[in-house]
Amino acid sequence: MDGYYSFELITGPMSCGKTEELLRRVRRCIIAKKKVKVISPDVDTRTKGDYIESRNGLWLDAIKVKHSIQILSLVKPEDEVIAIDELQFFDSNITKVIAKLMEDGKKVIGTGLELDFKAEPFGQMPQLLCLATTVDKLHAVCMKCGCEHATRTQRLIDGKPADKSSPLIMIGGDETYEARCVKCYELPDKNHDKAKSALKILPFCHK
Repeated sequence: MDGYYSFELITGPMSCGKTEELLRRVRRCIIAKKKVKVISPDVDTRTKGDYIESRNGLWLDAIKVKHSIQILSLVKPEDEVIAIDELQFFDSNITKVIAKLMEDGKKVIGTGLELDFKAEPFGQMPQLLCLATTVDKLHAVCMKCGCEHATRTQRLIDGKPADKSSPLIMIGGDETYEARCVKCYELPDKNHDKAKSALKILPFCHK
């Protein structure tokens, strides 16, 4: 099939149902007898085998890859739908890879966190959002106040909000991450607080 096809991007915070929605769309394609290939980054170790799984227990076999360029060698001419989970974990070539798949006439369906735990753009997601032909931004239920408009991913360490200086990638589940609304989201900055404290104790000098 010649010409550009489509790239459906599903995004939102942790626990909003991104993978569940991906699986729903993939299963619909399978029912329609489309040839589907499911791909996931090997950095996501929450599943112990070669499959992707939603929080409600749905799952599908998936090929785990280390580098995004590997995807092109895995996709065969007869494959019609390429589903890619956790796009934020892929390297910078993922945008070119998806563009090439679209040029080859593939339907690409992907999921990814648009924001990291610091509420900053995550990896190549800004470029992927621009490339996508359709974008579905899902909301979650805020785990603190219970509202249905959670758009942030709150990282917790020992039950407390993670500091801004903590590493970008820490693979976890409900025990280390939860969805929060903008009002309930917290991002402590210990270095900033230490600097403010140091300024307070500096001696006042008269000339």
